[in-house]
Amino acid sequence: MKIARTEDLRLDCRHCPVRHRAVCAAGDDEEFDKLNAIKFYKSVPAGQAVALRGERLDVVASIVSGVATLSKTTVDGRMQITGMLLPSDFIGRPGHDSCAHDISAVTDLTLCCFRRKPFEDLVESAPGIRKRLLEMAFDELDAARNWMLLLGRLTAREKIVSFLMLVVRRSVLPEDVDQPVQIDLPLSREATASYLGLTIETVSRQMSRLRKDGLIKLETARRVIIPDTSRLEAELENAD
Repeated sequence: MKIARTEDLRLDCRHCPVRHRAVCAAGDDEEFDKLNAIKFYKSVPAGQAVALRGERLDVVASIVSGVATLSKTTVDGRMQITGMLLPSDFIGRPGHDSCAHDISAVTDLTLCCFRRKPFEDLVESAPGIRKRLLEMAFDELDAARNWMLLLGRLTAREKIVSFLMLVVRRSVLPEDVDQPVQIDLPLSREATASYLGLTIETVSRQMSRLRKDGLIKLETARRVIIPDTSRLEAELENAD
């Protein structure tokens, strides 16, 4: 991932929408200032590759806005989406100089970038940032375990509900989930099907059934209103 600076893009860290969830969330003022001094921003248009599997990673980055996917190509040539990256998620791993997946921009992306070597040097002397990276790594491990459950045990309906609740948790403030919420699905029906291990027809059928059951309202193919998130989440109570 060789990313050039976007010179005309300027963001104030104090007003960054992911400031309290990203890798910079746990650092003290000194660590934050050091991180701020080495950052630069990059815009990636929708549909463009951010990094390719096996490619050397000269840069690590936090997603400020937009959505990206992680994917791998199977031996028979099929592309399988293995993960989704949302705002505040981190691209790259300190100590690893190559990319383990293909990373593609689903929507226009804004990335807060750091050259890998200066970032690794900073992490060595910044316990707050190092702690936050560890927390995010454990969160990623938990997500991978939940992913195994989702693919292995959940019904098609439960997979769709899990996906909807994932988007809710990442895009809606906790204090707002007790009221009707509106979300924009980050993936197309085709990409959602790949992500969940379903067919496009099954995704469409299950979304229609959730709508008929009054659990969701479909304003458009991508815009969903959830009248009662607790009722929707209750669909998963017996899934564990």
